[in-house]
Amino acid sequence: MNAEMKTNIPRFNLLRELIIRACLTALFHYTDYLDPFQRIILINEAKELYGFPHLKSYVTGSDLISITIFIPTLTVLGVYYFKKDVKDLIIAVLTFTLIIPVTGLIVNVIKLSVGRPRPDFISRCWPLGDIPWSEFDDVRENQELSCTGDSELVAEGRKSFPSGHSSLSFAVFTFSFLYVAGKLKTFNFVHKPKSIQSLSLIVAFAQVLVPSIIAISRTCDYHHHWQDVVIGSGIGSLISFVIYNHYFYS
Repeated sequence: MNAEMKTNIPRFNLLRELIIRACLTALFHYTDYLDPFQRIILINEAKELYGFPHLKSYVTGSDLISITIFIPTLTVLGVYYFKKDVKDLIIAVLTFTLIIPVTGLIVNVIKLSVGRPRPDFISRCWPLGDIPWSEFDDVRENQELSCTGDSELVAEGRKSFPSGHSSLSFAVFTFSFLYVAGKLKTFNFVHKPKSIQSLSLIVAFAQVLVPSIIAISRTCDYHHHWQDVVIGSGIGSLISFVIYNHYFYS
C-alpha cells in the first residue's frame, strides 16, 4: 500500500489530460438533464415501494459537490505540505480529477437506462395526494401517468438506481483512504511502534465513516432504496480503486 515506492510517473501531456477531464465532466453534467427510461409501475409496487413522503435531502447536492471537491483536495495538499513532492502531487490530482467525472458519468448512464422509481416517487408525482390508482392497472409499454407534480422533480424520481450520492462519496473517500494509507504505510507493520500502527489505522478507516453516513442518509430521507445505496457505494469504490492503482501501481 506504499504509494511512494511504486508511483508511476509517465510523461503526461497535461493539455490532453485536461481535455479528457473537461469532456468527461461535460458529459457527466449533460446526462444529468436527460430523461430516464419510463419503467412500467405496477399498483402493488407503487403502494409498497414508491409511496413514501417526499422530504428534503439530508445531504443536498451542494453538500455533495463540496465534499467531492474539498476532501480529495485537502488530502492531496496535506500530503504535499509534508512531503513537498511535486510529481506525486500532479499524479494525485490527475487521479482524483478522473475518478469524479468517470464515476458520475457511469452512474448517470445506469440511472437513465434502468429508470427505477425512488421510494418517494408517488409523492413527487401527486404532491397533493390525489392519486389515480387506476392508471397503474395499465401495463402497456407506453404507460402514461398523469402526474401533477413538477416535471423535473418527477423525472428525477425515476433515477433511483444506483445512488449518485453514495457512489461519489465512496469514490472520493476511497481515493483518500488509499492515498493516505499509502503515505502512512498503514498496512506495513514492520518496525512500526504500536501507537503509530493504531493511529494510522484510525486515520485510514475513519474515512470510511463519512461516506457510510452519507449513503445511509439517502435511505432515511426516502430518496433511495437500500439496493441503490449498496450498489452505488460499490461502484464508486471500485472505480476509485481501479483508477488509483492505474496511476500509482501500473
